[in-house]
Amino acid sequence: MKRAIIIVLDSVGIGELPDAAEFGDVGSNTLVNIKKKRPQTSLPHLCSLGLGNIQGEDIALLGKVSSPKGAFGKMAEKSKGKDTTTGHWEMSGVITENPFPTFTETGFPKDIMEKFETAIGRKTLGNYAASGTAIIQDLGDEHKKTGYPIVYTSADSVFQIAAHEDIIPVEELYKICETARKILTGKYGVARVIARPFMGDSGNYTRTKNRRDFSLPPTGVTILDLAKEKGLNVTAIGKIEDIFAHRGITHADHTTNNQDGIEKTIFYTKKHFSGILFTNLVDTDMIYGHRNDVEGYASALEYFDQKLPEIIGAMDEEDILFLTADHGCDPTTPSTDHSREYVPLLVYGKHIREGVDLGIRKTFADLGQTISDYLELDAQFEAESFLSDILKK
Repeated sequence: MKRAIIIVLDSVGIGELPDAAEFGDVGSNTLVNIKKKRPQTSLPHLCSLGLGNIQGEDIALLGKVSSPKGAFGKMAEKSKGKDTTTGHWEMSGVITENPFPTFTETGFPKDIMEKFETAIGRKTLGNYAASGTAIIQDLGDEHKKTGYPIVYTSADSVFQIAAHEDIIPVEELYKICETARKILTGKYGVARVIARPFMGDSGNYTRTKNRRDFSLPPTGVTILDLAKEKGLNVTAIGKIEDIFAHRGITHADHTTNNQDGIEKTIFYTKKHFSGILFTNLVDTDMIYGHRNDVEGYASALEYFDQKLPEIIGAMDEEDILFLTADHGCDPTTPSTDHSREYVPLLVYGKHIREGVDLGIRKTFADLGQTISDYLELDAQFEAESFLSDILKK
């Protein structure tokens, strides 16, 4: 009973890519910079698999070991971007040649906003690039007074809609987002429309856990599509179902935070099925990375590390665990946006060779090709499988 278990530690980058300057990300190294800023950060179980053995400047500071229990390496992003959608699509086999549009400088065009407002029967507030936690403090009172949703964007390709749950109920906000998703196509086809519900009173507004992403469907065939077509189980934990526009998924469990996501991952790992278990753990990015909260980010990493033995303990004989990330979001830099970084790659299984250095992969899609080969999905991605390097002979 073959299974691929993919856990994406959202935004946990491991060093700037060669083209980081083009993205304004020189100096970004999420994992290493956190360790330098907070030396007591300890990730013994991740390091036991080879995290500190990955090639790269100062990575050994994380905790290099003499005999890694897993295979290890890092992956470069071939797609032109540094966002969640691009990263997840690429690791599943789809390389995005043209970056998704962004509207950081000017906000969304007047005609698009007028079309959106007409469709939802409401005016809007905002329409500029902003921190999500800041804009609800700035416009929250006016939103409660008028009932107008708050629209904002960021350096990512996103159209975010914030609304107080007592003013616009969550289900209505989701419908508003679905309307925006239908409008935002073509040259305005942002990667994600995101519902950002919040609660609270003036001066103390806080976002709730009812976030929901509405993504474009993948532009090519993914390992999820192929697995589902073959009749295998594809279980999506966290925001995976949103990232893939619910495509190629047989079962989804939308979680509330990392703790919930980890527990659900353990729960489904203990079940008996063949196929793919795909988890995104978003707190490192959403709660800590974008807020430059080094302490919170490090604590979230340590919590996952503490739970890793339980995840491994739930695995079956033929399971392969792939630990990786989708981009960086270095909380030690002035920027609060994603960073263009390599992502770590750790592979573990009872039938996986120990101590294999997978080097520097040219694309995240190597992960998808490897999983395709293992599950016999017959994918032909622009990638190189490393399956023969990791399986015991």
